[in-house]
Amino acid sequence: MTTTDTQHSGVLPNTGLKRQIGFIGLMWASAGSIIGSGWLYGAEKGLAAAGPAAIWSWVIGAVAILILALVHAELGGMYPIAGGTARFPHLAFGGVAGGSFGWFSWLQAVTVSPIEVMAMIGYWQSLAHTEHWGFGSNWQNASTGILTGQGIVVAVIIMAVFVAINFFSVRALANTNSAATWWKIGIPVLTILLLALFHFHGSNFSAGESFAPAGLKGVLSAMPTAGIIFSLLGFEQADQLAGESSNPKRDIPRAVIGSVIIGLIIYLALQIVFIAAIPSNHLMHTWAATAAHYASGPFALIATAVGLGWLAVVLYVDAVISPGGTGLIYFTATSRVSYGLSKNGYFPRIFESVTRRGVPWFGLIIAWIFGCICFLPFPSWQSLVGLITSASVLMYAGAPLAFGAFRKRLPNAERPFRLPGGQIFSPIAFIVANWIILWTGWPTDWKLGVCILIGFAIIVLNRVFRLNSTPVHFNWRAAQWLFPYLIGLGLIIFLSDWGPLKHPVFPFGWDMVVTGVFSLIIYYWAINVAVDTEGILQMAEETAVHAEQESAELGEPVAS
Repeated sequence: MTTTDTQHSGVLPNTGLKRQIGFIGLMWASAGSIIGSGWLYGAEKGLAAAGPAAIWSWVIGAVAILILALVHAELGGMYPIAGGTARFPHLAFGGVAGGSFGWFSWLQAVTVSPIEVMAMIGYWQSLAHTEHWGFGSNWQNASTGILTGQGIVVAVIIMAVFVAINFFSVRALANTNSAATWWKIGIPVLTILLLALFHFHGSNFSAGESFAPAGLKGVLSAMPTAGIIFSLLGFEQADQLAGESSNPKRDIPRAVIGSVIIGLIIYLALQIVFIAAIPSNHLMHTWAATAAHYASGPFALIATAVGLGWLAVVLYVDAVISPGGTGLIYFTATSRVSYGLSKNGYFPRIFESVTRRGVPWFGLIIAWIFGCICFLPFPSWQSLVGLITSASVLMYAGAPLAFGAFRKRLPNAERPFRLPGGQIFSPIAFIVANWIILWTGWPTDWKLGVCILIGFAIIVLNRVFRLNSTPVHFNWRAAQWLFPYLIGLGLIIFLSDWGPLKHPVFPFGWDMVVTGVFSLIIYYWAINVAVDTEGILQMAEETAVHAEQESAELGEPVAS
């Protein structure tokens, strides 16, 4: 590989992975991750948080995610490598930033499967109570949603099933997920059509206290806290599987963008028909009270209320398949992120251990263990949503920074998908990511801070005890902005209207302005101290060399 940007052709590096996943496989990996438990709960939680104005929460959230997705689409086509989301900051800013954002990526991925399992158990318990079954009726506390001892045992077993399917290799995963995704998209669409055609009451939107009872702040806070952003996450799965794509330069951008558009259309329509289908005698004096009537199984209970009992049965079945498919694919993503982090030298080398079928078995086992631990401190669906949202968006925040660095250091590199107006979209994407973290609020964000410290401790101990001898470019100069960014953002949140102070230093509105200005300072600081052109190309070449070593370890031909 050459060492000058003008000579760099951007030729696809030989990752060594078996490149057999087609466009449909990539699209279904992302779309299957987006259409998970969010469609089962998001409309009800959104209505409770923002009233009918939750419609705008979905629109704003989708626009925010699409901006981030477009940035990922260019990066994924430019560097189609396994675990791409975790590796982009590594190429742009060296080991310190790369290890940090890699940890954010792993933390986000490992916590998704547990939340999907909680959704499966929650709907099953709702069905058990509705039909007066004994089996499964005591897996959750009905009032708090917290798993009981029996519920935790069931959750651990379901997680073990996810691991078993992954052990059958990438082929079994792709076939299983593709079949599940067809179902997962079909059932929401069927629900939308039936409710829109036969049970649509437009007057519901003007009922209750008001269209937007909590105002703009309610619309914004609903995005992270009601699971709206969480529901739209998952587009990056095509990037995570880029190393196994048969035509990544063409297919990754299409898969990433297409999956977000699919998610937006489905979720927005679901929110609209959910509100419109509520029977008039179920409308309470507040939207929160109205939503609470359907909290245990929103769309299934709506179907029952309007006389579509057969649809309710289908929805209860979907409550197993839809979250199950998402939980399954995230186990795969977690093992590949940890594999990539080990290849970069951040995680112990044992994470590179694979079976004869090319499955990173140790990464799967660790994902299962950490996922099961989540059932203890965060034993309900909603209690995990805010944390996962903040961790996910913090992970995504690394992409705009890497994007800006590559545009500056490698302006002439080949880009199969070149984002029009990228110089404008990229800093906007970074601002939007930080806004979403702000809107999540201090009660959740301080816990994210603790998780960040744990990650730093793991990376440091890995190097101190020489658990991985892979050389790491700990480029402190290129990452000089990182700790001011993390500390500064945490301080802004603490002092903002979303923090714990009774009289915030930054009132609502001004806190967003301060966050925006702060984000721009960090963005341009970061891209101006990024690794130089030669350094980026050198690390990209080393990544390709590592990938060649993976050819005998990872991947089996996958049916697209």
